[in-house]
Amino acid sequence: MKNLKKTRRIQIILLAFLFLGVSVSLIGYGFKDGINFFRAPAQVMADPPQPTETFRLGGLVEIGSIVRGQGETITFRVTDGAATVPVAFTGILPDLFTENTGMVGTGKLIDGVFVAEEILAKHDETYMPSEVVDALKAQGMYQDPNG
Repeated sequence: MKNLKKTRRIQIILLAFLFLGVSVSLIGYGFKDGINFFRAPAQVMADPPQPTETFRLGGLVEIGSIVRGQGETITFRVTDGAATVPVAFTGILPDLFTENTGMVGTGKLIDGVFVAEEILAKHDETYMPSEVVDALKAQGMYQDPNG
């Protein structure tokens, strides 16, 4: 009887570890495409990511850099004061997307150009994504809109 209880206990513990391992694997697989690391332009230029890596790029849209191409293709440059990254985007930009405002884009760096799949812009006069604010503060470029 003692041996049977001990065997059952070991089986339950092994089953629990197996279940835990499968759960962690499934969670990791689910997050595989959902985790995008944020980078400032200076970080992208200092250590360029692989062309297959999807990441978020944020900074200020450089003044005079927006060029509308044929169709829905738009190119512009994003800066954090220390470096500038050219961006290409095909699609419709948010209404509040303008020069010298904060933006965050999700995409890949291909041949030195950030090819964006999604562009987010600030939603009012004072909002800027926290990652962009932190990157601009690190470069000494941030100006508080409230004075």
